[in-house]
Amino acid sequence: NPWDVMLCVSGTAIACENALVVAIICYSPSLRTPMFVLVGSLATADLLAGLGLILNFVFQYVIRSETVSLLTVGFLVASFAASVSSLLAITVDRYLSLYNALTYYSERTVLCIHTMLAGAWGVSLCLGLLPVLGWNCLHDRTACSVVRPLTKSNVTLLSASFFLIFLIMLHLYIEICKIVCRHAHQIALQQHFLTASHYVTTKKGVSTLAIILGTFGASWLPFAIYCVVGDPDYPSVYTYATLLPATYNSMINPIIYAYRNQEIQRSMWVLFCGCFQAKVSFRSRSPSDV
Repeated sequence: NPWDVMLCVSGTAIACENALVVAIICYSPSLRTPMFVLVGSLATADLLAGLGLILNFVFQYVIRSETVSLLTVGFLVASFAASVSSLLAITVDRYLSLYNALTYYSERTVLCIHTMLAGAWGVSLCLGLLPVLGWNCLHDRTACSVVRPLTKSNVTLLSASFFLIFLIMLHLYIEICKIVCRHAHQIALQQHFLTASHYVTTKKGVSTLAIILGTFGASWLPFAIYCVVGDPDYPSVYTYATLLPATYNSMINPIIYAYRNQEIQRSMWVLFCGCFQAKVSFRSRSPSDV
């Protein structure tokens, strides 16, 4: 099936991209701020999702087993759920870094980040275990969804969770845009005039946030909607055509959240070339930097 081949290729690209991000963050002691902890969580989740796509391809064509199929599907559900949850945690962190700018660099923030990640990974693990523990349609084909062997009620729960997360992210990014525009306007007023750079900076920040949210929505919304309205009797090509773009989100995440960061670029240079050594300590960029 060429669709399975494309999913496997997508999984390979996802795994390679995010493995590099995880290696850079683990290699660099300076990347220990809350922002990079969140980026590391996102990269780890996407790395596992990429490996899950590869394993799904291998087991589908090499080892045909209902048990293995359940384990692979559960692994993919948990990985992608952790990826989406990590994106939500990054959004919350960006909002807090602007809303509570004076107290952001504190132990309370670190505790909050770790609590969010623990909750995100705990919920994701539970969602991944549901089909393994019996919430599947292996013994009742009429209960199957467009994603076998998940049941209709299972994918409905997953889709509803995604819609909720998307709405929360949308609300938070709107609030972030308001705060960014208000701060930029206040700075311009303190200088007694509105400079061209004020408009350029504000427009760039809002555009970046729109790209982040737009990419996330464009990747996952078609698949989430199809899981709700689709029927298992529909051609499987519809499922593949909506699932494949969803995997692209995990391919784009490292570019948006990691490779554009100057400190990660610097650490990557050190990791691969070993010919650059920073003699000056740099303050980690705030998650609100866009």
